[in-house]
Amino acid sequence: MSDETRIPIYHHSRPHAEVWRRYKVYGARPGFALSIVASIGLFFASIVTNYVASSYATKKASNFVEDIILSNTPVYNVDGFFVYGALAIIGFVFLLCVAHPKRIPFVLYSLALFYFIRACFIVLTHIGPFPDQTEADLTSSIGIFVSQFFFGDDLFFSGHTGAPFLMALVFWREIILRYIFILASVLMAAVVLLGHLHYSIDVASAYFITFAVYHLAMWLFPSAQDSFIRDEIQDPI
Repeated sequence: MSDETRIPIYHHSRPHAEVWRRYKVYGARPGFALSIVASIGLFFASIVTNYVASSYATKKASNFVEDIILSNTPVYNVDGFFVYGALAIIGFVFLLCVAHPKRIPFVLYSLALFYFIRACFIVLTHIGPFPDQTEADLTSSIGIFVSQFFFGDDLFFSGHTGAPFLMALVFWREIILRYIFILASVLMAAVVLLGHLHYSIDVASAYFITFAVYHLAMWLFPSAQDSFIRDEIQDPI
């Protein structure tokens, strides 16, 4: 292998050729293509399950409860950060996976497990949203579609906080990505609290539940994690 294959993709002289080489190498491995298909299918199933659970929780939502943070802080209009910040994180993870196919199965399996478990939590108890939470100002057809996904009463636990933290755990060996995702998680935690979109317990619990989800994913999908962490030629981003 040439030294050029060890260069990060964003410093590569021919990034498209390097990405194509990676797909050919990993695509030739037995069972890898099936693992990608299975992880994509499981991930989309988890998104649908989470959406159905969110719709159910929204219909069943009851009264709100007092919160030590929300009851003592003013509400801020953070709906733009709430929606488009999350979409930016999704886009970033997508690019990381596209850049290296070895990442796809374990990333999607981990996220699928995260959303399946979250769906189980949000159908158990139906506390209503805090009364002065920020409202979505999204009037286009795309905005309405996004609003249905992001502004339901699926409170416990915070997906905006937990999902970036899960990616920090998944990419823990890559220091820059680790801290990018930790920062994203902390920023999203601040956003949902400032907008009174989640109770403080939704945010605090997300870190502990997500940590458990990650270790459960390692136990359930060891071959996918092995593919994720095993460097073909010690290749970086």
